[in-house]
Amino acid sequence: MTDNSFGFMRVAAAMPRVWPANPAKNGKEIIAMAAEALSREASIVVFPELCVTGYTCADLFAQEHLLKGAEDTVAHIAAETAVQASAAQGGAAQLIAIGAPVPFRGRLYNCAILIKAGRILGIVPKTYLPNAAEFYEMRWFQSGDKLTDPQPITYAGQQTAIGIRQLFRLGRAVVGVEICQDLWVPLPPCTFAAIAGANVIVNLSASNEALCKQDYRKMLVQSTSARLNAAYVYCSCGYGESTQDLVWGGSSFIFENNVLQAENKRFLRGSSAIYADLDLAKLESVRARNVNFRDVYTKQEFAFVDAGEPLATDFEKEFLRAVDAHPFVPAGNPAELSARCREILDIQTLGLCNRLEHIGCKTAVLGISGGLDSTLALLVTAIAFDKLGWERSRIIGVTMPGFGTSGRTRGNADILMEKLGVTRREVSIVPSVTMHLNDIGHPLDVTDATYENAQARERTQILMDIAGQEGGIVVGTGDLSELALGWCTYNGDHMSMYGVNASVPKTLVRTLVSWAATEHFADAADVLRDIVDTPISPELLPTGKGGEIAQVTEDIVGPYELHDFFLYQVMRWGFSPAKVLFLARKAFRGAYDDATVKKWLDVFYKRFFSQQFKRSCLPDGPKVGSVSLSPRGDWRMPSDVSAEFWREELKKM
Repeated sequence: MTDNSFGFMRVAAAMPRVWPANPAKNGKEIIAMAAEALSREASIVVFPELCVTGYTCADLFAQEHLLKGAEDTVAHIAAETAVQASAAQGGAAQLIAIGAPVPFRGRLYNCAILIKAGRILGIVPKTYLPNAAEFYEMRWFQSGDKLTDPQPITYAGQQTAIGIRQLFRLGRAVVGVEICQDLWVPLPPCTFAAIAGANVIVNLSASNEALCKQDYRKMLVQSTSARLNAAYVYCSCGYGESTQDLVWGGSSFIFENNVLQAENKRFLRGSSAIYADLDLAKLESVRARNVNFRDVYTKQEFAFVDAGEPLATDFEKEFLRAVDAHPFVPAGNPAELSARCREILDIQTLGLCNRLEHIGCKTAVLGISGGLDSTLALLVTAIAFDKLGWERSRIIGVTMPGFGTSGRTRGNADILMEKLGVTRREVSIVPSVTMHLNDIGHPLDVTDATYENAQARERTQILMDIAGQEGGIVVGTGDLSELALGWCTYNGDHMSMYGVNASVPKTLVRTLVSWAATEHFADAADVLRDIVDTPISPELLPTGKGGEIAQVTEDIVGPYELHDFFLYQVMRWGFSPAKVLFLARKAFRGAYDDATVKKWLDVFYKRFFSQQFKRSCLPDGPKVGSVSLSPRGDWRMPSDVSAEFWREELKKM
């Protein structure tokens, strides 16, 4: 792999224009498309089933002349692609999979032929032959189910092997092969191939069009890629196949672990191709964490064929992969976004309902600052009380103005509680914190960490004592982003009795509050929108001359959208610092320059490692998405590990 590959590999599905029963003409089209794919630096190129002859030759498959022409054409394709490879920079070669009828020991097989740099690496016959309705493959072909162990064969002038249990190792890719109907059976061959180590499945297909068939076909490929934690390249034939009774639309997809990477537009006139950059490192990470996948065992043994190394694709120059800058934020159309947001709030709400009922609480107590996190926690609590059939007046929202409380946040807190119908209390922390700082001999004009932490801890003490006084619990407001960065005061806002936002990152908090303003709390929409627009701040430093916020969090620790992106890539996939930096530069191009991204990534690693001790003693809280830092669930890490090893890699970038 090249230095900038990071586990990526470019693949293609190529749908050539077909001339049934004309191998020579089909061969020219295949060679031309292979050359185009080579220029695009695709390491694996998959062609359709029986593309050398055309799938719709029917009884012509019994003609010796057609079979000999197909074999000669395969030899020609091998020779020409070898020339293409030798002419390419560094002699680069791609792995191509083409479909052809192959005679062997008196039987005819519908096969995939894998070629690299002119060498036929192996031939894989089709196992399951459709033989109902419009399909009559058993009339011409034999199933490959008896060719389990690869058998020696001389084909197209080369010595190679034919058999269904073959895997082809190309760098980090282990390629398994199946042909069309093989996927549509209860236990497809790709299942055994994946268990044996295949992380890329290629399917050479000839799947005709029928009303609604496309939806099922796409779902089948997608779900298979998800079930196998694999990439799946599905390539079906298109224009030129006989339309005597059927139409072939060129339906082709590239999926990676349930996610669509590329899809062909159907019903095109002529040849077409789709490309995608697969993340093999991500697939390795997914499988490593999937203990059930690791535990599956099969007695089937596969022969591994060495296909060498993939092309040295320049992913800096061209990257055929969408990188979501906000991976925690639900994407899709408005209906999908609304459904996701509602589900997230349902998870948070049900968790809180269960905790309140289990303890037998009379009330819930929250510190309301007028900021995003406490707002979301209050909305969740209000919905929980509605679900329990309790009056919202049993919720006690406490404002605790201090040295840095701004008029905007204080006003928004009051308006929000009034709109939601909760009980409001105000307890100024200025007298008590002033006394405390004087008691420990700390000057009031020294606004350091002690000055800030004293305020946070005083607020927590107030909330805890009110909860005890009223027979309730303190509902925590801190979010996942703050926990990742350690942007919370130990035994201050770090502590509560149930943290409803514990696995909700800041970018998602903002989205949920915005959604709630429109979809759930219309009466409070104006104040909720203003809270969303308010700069994020702990408000622990004295306000400016006009009473405005003087301490903006993102000026200190960096933009939350960057940190949430870093958190997702590091926690969800375990990517290296270099790869996280590469992806961040792609995702935020035009928003942040490279130096800025690198600076805040370094800050992320420094804070993430040094602040683990705060995460080691987190209160309970519901897991919402795929990333959680609960020490009882997803994340166990020593509190005294240094970030030096990770930061050193960044310095080299």
